[in-house]
Amino acid sequence: MSEVIGTIFIVVGLGFDIFGCIGLIRLPDVYNRIQATTKCVTLGTCSILFGSMVFKGFITAAGIKTFLCIIFLVLTSPVAAHAIARGARISGVKLWEKSVCDKYQQDKSL
Repeated sequence: MSEVIGTIFIVVGLGFDIFGCIGLIRLPDVYNRIQATTKCVTLGTCSILFGSMVFKGFITAAGIKTFLCIIFLVLTSPVAAHAIARGARISGVKLWEKSVCDKYQQDKSL
């Protein structure tokens, strides 16, 4: 039973990773690409790690290491994406010309 559940999590994680890679190639600007890759890492890679943790067992050395990797990715990936997006915005990288609104510019003008 745990093999089936682990396989399901790994397949779902691979799906998220594939869609994240497609989004990295297809999306128009750096801000949209950061969003796609962050979702790819947090949902896809963490699902793969959780599936491998189900395979290996929760209380084994491998299970504890994968759990620590999941916690590390969940904490650092969104923070790194925010830092990259903020750095891109401060350095003057423009939004895609068909972007609907710029909330950062609206907040800055207040």
